[in-house]
Amino acid sequence: MTTLRRTADREGERADAFLARTVPDLTRSAAQRLLEEGRVTRAGRPVRKNDRLAPGQELEVQLPDPEPVEIVPQDIPLDVVYEDGDVIVVNKPVGLVVHPAPGHPDGTLVNALLYHCGTSLSGINGELRPGIVHRIDRDTSGLIIAAKNDRAHLALAAQLQDHTLARVYEAVAVGGFQEDAGTVDAPIGRHPVDRKRMAVDRKNGRPAVTHWSVLGRYPGYTHLECRLETGRTHQIRVHMASIGHPLLGDTVYGAKKPWPGLAGQCLHARKLRFLHPSTGAPVELECPLPDWFERVLKQIDK
Repeated sequence: MTTLRRTADREGERADAFLARTVPDLTRSAAQRLLEEGRVTRAGRPVRKNDRLAPGQELEVQLPDPEPVEIVPQDIPLDVVYEDGDVIVVNKPVGLVVHPAPGHPDGTLVNALLYHCGTSLSGINGELRPGIVHRIDRDTSGLIIAAKNDRAHLALAAQLQDHTLARVYEAVAVGGFQEDAGTVDAPIGRHPVDRKRMAVDRKNGRPAVTHWSVLGRYPGYTHLECRLETGRTHQIRVHMASIGHPLLGDTVYGAKKPWPGLAGQCLHARKLRFLHPSTGAPVELECPLPDWFERVLKQIDK
């Protein structure tokens, strides 16, 4: 069993909401189960899910040990863009899930990395996510980096925090933009009703910043470049929808009907820049737009 300590930083926030916000990958329903089971205490006394917290109050959270899961290496083709003894960068196709999760026990990028790299993957993120430093959505394509050892993982995680690990995406958004560039600075948190979605949450959300610029204008659509300053779940999709320009094909945050020929949102992780964890030298990588993205641009040009 793992014990965590979390210190409240907001006045009047519910205990379950606080835990879901501060414990990585803990949903609000999972936080409520911990509270109902008496696994969360304050000064030795159990905390209820609707208890309101005051800044500075410390909670002790007992996380149950994860059930043992065997992840089998699978010979899934990988488009390796860069690889050395510390890192591997892959151009992920649409439809490939990054790591095992409910509903996707195998056939993931992690299964493919285990086959390709063997035991040479960092263990910081546990058995389910060996080597995974950051994630991209199943239906988003493009560059994703994984660490081959814990030292490299820690170095890359620090770069995510200080923004020296830069990720640049290309997307097609619905509607036209008056400006040529801009920034969306809006905190993101779990949707208050649908916990599978994210939303702009100015009270309880975590800071999130997306810089965008126009690459091309089409009737009813805009080809964008989006540069992440932070890396929240669904960040670009949520931010673009929040300013009235959901991504083309995004049936979660935009139109409910899928775009013909698209598996999901029109979003591609085009560029990646980081400092090599061993040498400190800058590494800049880029992958071309996939064929499906190019087809979309031709479609909207008509």
